Amino acid sequence: MSKAPATGKLKRSAISGLALAHAGITHIGHKARQLTRDEQAKPEAQDRHEAELGRILFRALNQLKGTALKVSQLLSMEVNFLPAGIRQELAKGCYQVTPLNRALVHKVFTREFGLAPEELFAHFEPHSFAAASLGQVHRATLADGTKVAVKVQYPGISSSISSDIRMLQGLLQTLSIGSDLMPRKELVERMMHEIEHKLAEELDYEHEAEQLRWFGAHVTLPGIVIPQAMAQQSSRRVLTMQSLDGLHLQPWLATKPTQAQRDHFGQLLYDWFWHSVRELGRLHADPHPGNFLFMPDGQLGVLDFGCTKTISPAFCAAMAQAWAALLDPPSESNYAKVRLAYLDLGVISPELSLADFIAQLIPAITPLIDWQLEPYRSSHFDFSQKSPYPAPERINNKTVMNIAAGFHEDLPYFDRAYLGLMHMLKQLSATVRTGMPWATANESKIPCKRN
Repeated sequence: MSKAPATGKLKRSAISGLALAHAGITHIGHKARQLTRDEQAKPEAQDRHEAELGRILFRALNQLKGTALKVSQLLSMEVNFLPAGIRQELAKGCYQVTPLNRALVHKVFTREFGLAPEELFAHFEPHSFAAASLGQVHRATLADGTKVAVKVQYPGISSSISSDIRMLQGLLQTLSIGSDLMPRKELVERMMHEIEHKLAEELDYEHEAEQLRWFGAHVTLPGIVIPQAMAQQSSRRVLTMQSLDGLHLQPWLATKPTQAQRDHFGQLLYDWFWHSVRELGRLHADPHPGNFLFMPDGQLGVLDFGCTKTISPAFCAAMAQAWAALLDPPSESNYAKVRLAYLDLGVISPELSLADFIAQLIPAITPLIDWQLEPYRSSHFDFSQKSPYPAPERINNKTVMNIAAGFHEDLPYFDRAYLGLMHMLKQLSATVRTGMPWATANESKIPCKRN
């Protein structure tokens, strides 16, 4: 068992300072070697350089742990934000777990309730059965025999959010010197500000309990189960909720389910995503497969509501317009509709003419568009045939980064959740009824409900 993440400012500053120095030295060496390389060797060398920068960044985040490691996970999923070499290294954060020892668990309960966990519950398992970057989960039983899951936040972790975000901004800006694929400074600052805001929400377990209650009261999709929060055994840093019986994706697949079972749960996952976007106007924005339980009765349990996002009607309307035009045959008039939608989303500047939009941006993003819209070109789609996420071509990413003006605040959450959905459906090899997901919203002229 390890200790809680270090929160001392001097220690954290030293870790980030060493990473910055290492990144700077690595960049200088790379630039010097690039001068002597022939043109054919430079792209491969640049890929290796970006991977090394990603390793430097991840080593620093892994030492800092806590919120820094959580940011590593989030950034690894921002496919349109960071180069692939860096994202692949940051993705390691999805598999790093730091369980608390028993004394620190008691410390959290004493601070929150004035009681040890054994006094608050009829039974409390001292060893966690799940752990992540911000906290861990224990099994417990209430006095009335109710089985519950208890999420315990690592002590002191919330105090490091702002300093970690500032440190990460500095690291990313340093890395941008070594890669022409990194976003501009203002986009990095905006993305990190949004991540900081959502991390603060995710560390507030009272907020998560409220989200559990909200979704539990508003979800009308059959087959979806939201665990109930237990108010008396919950606080800002401890969340107790109903325990659900089921398996996560990989253990469930190991049971060798039938194709009918795969299709059933695939449809539930697909319908849950679009029900959240179109009907609820609120998105469960953490797409990790560990946040879903495949239950024996055929229902799908949805866990971890620390990161949710209200989806605006304006965002839905712009996305519906863009997707509808992109699913139609290519033409100047259809691309004009896409351009207007992207203007509404804040993705491009009004100064980008239609001619330049078609000539420069469309060729750069066509592989991504084709991948994104592939399931919607027929009424059913077999996700075992889903094409791989397009490998970014250097010139395409450079073009996008040079043209991109910003992003709608809902877009990173939609993209992240959508990417997670596609990956899970691919792993399930499910065949799903798709069609045009915005069709009902378009026909009713209400792309998303406002809640």
